[in-house]
Parts: sequence; structure tokens; C-alpha cells
Amino acid sequence: MPEPSNYSNNSQTLAMNVDEFSFETVEQVNGLATVIRFRLQQPMIKAGDVLVVLSGTDIHFHGMILNLEDGWATASDRRDSLLPGTI
Repeated sequence: MPEPSNYSNNSQTLAMNVDEFSFETVEQVNGLATVIRFRLQQPMIKAGDVLVVLSGTDIHFHGMILNLEDGWATASDRRDSLLPGTI
């Protein structure tokens, strides 16, 4: 019997305010976080969904949620991230 997938057929968007968003930098380029890890409190979010971190109408991070493990999610924005990166 096939194992259930963590991926959804329909993607959702998780929008977070940058002032209330806490994350760990997994990878960074030129001082900006390109891969992040963050606590995920929303059980309906799955790998394949999108994370958007906003400051007002400015997008600071827009990337796909890559995986979920033990209440943590990993997301990647390798092009346009404005989140500060510290490893």
C-alpha cells in the first residue's frame, strides 16, 4: 500500500507579517536568507504550499515550503529574499 504524501494537490499561501515572523537561516547569499526554517502552527499547511512574508505591501520572502518535520517547516526563496541572513 502506498504511503501518504505530505504534498497537496492544491497549494495554499501562508502569509506572515515580517515583524511577527521568527525564523532560522539555513542558507544565505550576500547577507540575505535564501532557505529558512520556521515553526509551523497551522496544521493545514503542507509541503508544496507557499510562504509569503510581508512588511505592509512589500514582499520580503516568497518561496515554496519544501518540507515539514516535527513542527518545523523549511522554505526557499533563492531569487528575491529580503530577510536578513545569519547562520
